[in-house]
Amino acid sequence: MKNFALLLLILLVSCSQNEKTQADLILKNGRFFTADERYRQITAVAVSADTILALGTDTDIIKYAGDNTRIIDLNGAFAMPGFIEGHGHFLSLGESLQNLNLLHTSSWQQVVEMVKEKAQSAQPGEWIEGRGWHQEKWNQDPGITVNGYPYHDALSAVSSDNPVVLYHASGHGLIANAAAMKLAGISSETTDPAGGRIVRDVKGNAIGVFEENAMALIDKPYSEWKNRRPESERQADLIKTATIAAEKCLSLGITSFQDAASSLWELRQLRAMAESGKLPVRLWAMIFQPSQNEFPELKNYPQIGIANGHFTCRAVKAYFDGALGSYGAWLLNEYSDKPGFTGQNTTPTDTIRMLAKACLDNNLQLCVHAIGDRANREVLDIYESTFNSTGKKGDRWRIEHAQHIDTADIPRFGRLGVIAAMQAIHCTSDAPFVVKRLGEHRARTGAYAWRSLLDSGARIANGTDTPVEEADPLPCLYASITRKRTDTGLEFYPEQSMTREEALLSYTLWNAYAAFEEKEKGSLTPGKLADIVVLSENLLECTPETLLKAEVLKTIVGGKVAFQR
Repeated sequence: MKNFALLLLILLVSCSQNEKTQADLILKNGRFFTADERYRQITAVAVSADTILALGTDTDIIKYAGDNTRIIDLNGAFAMPGFIEGHGHFLSLGESLQNLNLLHTSSWQQVVEMVKEKAQSAQPGEWIEGRGWHQEKWNQDPGITVNGYPYHDALSAVSSDNPVVLYHASGHGLIANAAAMKLAGISSETTDPAGGRIVRDVKGNAIGVFEENAMALIDKPYSEWKNRRPESERQADLIKTATIAAEKCLSLGITSFQDAASSLWELRQLRAMAESGKLPVRLWAMIFQPSQNEFPELKNYPQIGIANGHFTCRAVKAYFDGALGSYGAWLLNEYSDKPGFTGQNTTPTDTIRMLAKACLDNNLQLCVHAIGDRANREVLDIYESTFNSTGKKGDRWRIEHAQHIDTADIPRFGRLGVIAAMQAIHCTSDAPFVVKRLGEHRARTGAYAWRSLLDSGARIANGTDTPVEEADPLPCLYASITRKRTDTGLEFYPEQSMTREEALLSYTLWNAYAAFEEKEKGSLTPGKLADIVVLSENLLECTPETLLKAEVLKTIVGGKVAFQR
């Protein structure tokens, strides 16, 4: 009996082991970039449930096949860890796919025509929203301007029955029509708020453009109009918007998205979506800059790995300055094309210091938007003094964008362990006006200085800042490698480029590290989540121009095919 019992136990253990090692999915006959140096020469991956089981040759991996294993022959296609968007605006992406998308407009006249067409089908009193215009990228004269900004008159003429708000591509400025300004109570007596500017003509009248904190004057009546809807309608609208954003991400090979940032109400809805299985991408979110009376709510965070890794919120986002294109970046010295002006400090330093302490008290990452060299220096100073005064180092605190850094401050990122969460596509997108704003020396030595940061020991993260730019990772990777515009071929100081492998790491493992998720994702490694993108071109070896033409063939999230071309 003892021998029989022992034999039975051995058989049961053996069966159990066979079940555990049997793959649910096998990808074979592929070319892989794993982002894991231990697995450089592989052709196949085995997946069990939502996790990578093994990597190796086709012969190695086929041993994990069973009767119920799905086997996908990649036919030589290229596969890698799913793209991680390192800094974007998730709900704004969804909204941009429903509202007027002005990213590719080439003139003010074209913007006005798009609003005119939209106004013809809009109900009277209905707000019209758009985003993406940039005065520095127009190739036709917009007429009379102030600092390159057009007057609202042509816009107001085609939309008299509808308030209109059109956000600058950077998100740090907007233009409103007469109807919107009337609802906001704007007049020549309206004063500029701290950290913002109402752009005016020589007589002191508003031309329709509002920069930085002045945007709130128009945002207030717009938000009030949107929030008149009942809670159930607002929730349904958010679910629709998030679903549209998620579908777009999956079609681009994005399996995880770092959202910068959402309100506490929005975060509650997004968590509920994840818990009900309605959020197909993995969302890692930052809390939008909380006011001091919201600090007590921070005790409800961090929330990590909810719904099998589909929702995490462990960070706070704050804004310290504006954008370079709208003269909002806070500089140490004046703008080359706007003498006497050094940009906007949009949040007082004392407020950021209080927020830093609140983040340390609640074990949250602090992620501060800083674009100009003055803003970057001030944030680094705040971080360093906070670390020193508390006796502990802030875990992977980030500076979002870090676009223009004084050369003396570049080594501080690595020394302090501060992550430079940059967006490579901004470099080539902004290239036509950066030298105009900063002058040649500042642009060459400190603008989008990826190589200098990496060589000094800093860690960087990559992304698109969508919908500021299109969410597609491929043009961003192209910019990382070449620093070259695709339309004119203009190269922006290519000595600051990343290598091909660095670029791929910046969209996978490095972004995972910036979110404390490198143990779960970012590389194809046994035990990590099976988040994989399959592409038509070998991104490691193809020419940069061919990289731009690559197509996403499959997007796999947790071992399940979530998108297939």
